[in-house]
Amino acid sequence: MAQRVVVTLSDDIDGGEAAETVAFGLDGKMYEIDLNAANAKKLRKALAPYLAAGRKIPVRAAGRRSAPADSYTHTALAPDPAAVRAWAQSNKMDVPARGRIPKRVYEAFRAAS
Repeated sequence: MAQRVVVTLSDDIDGGEAAETVAFGLDGKMYEIDLNAANAKKLRKALAPYLAAGRKIPVRAAGRRSAPADSYTHTALAPDPAAVRAWAQSNKMDVPARGRIPKRVYEAFRAAS
């Protein structure tokens, strides 16, 4: 026997059946709200003057974060991680065998160079 699953969205404002999910952001946070066509139109109309006056910024991909402040990212300006790791191990510093090298290790490497 075949089954069919039907997902029905409810309007988050009035509880009726929603027509779409609207995504928007404010104060660095992203939101989603399920709305029927009339409520989606009201939201867009209410935001229209702010959107027209505002500046668009690129949207960051979900789940991507910048490197933590206590680490370096390998670039042409940063030393080779393998060399830093080998130097740290030879100087009896606590450094993980894999993964990010702590900022303090990079700083010690640069100070010794």
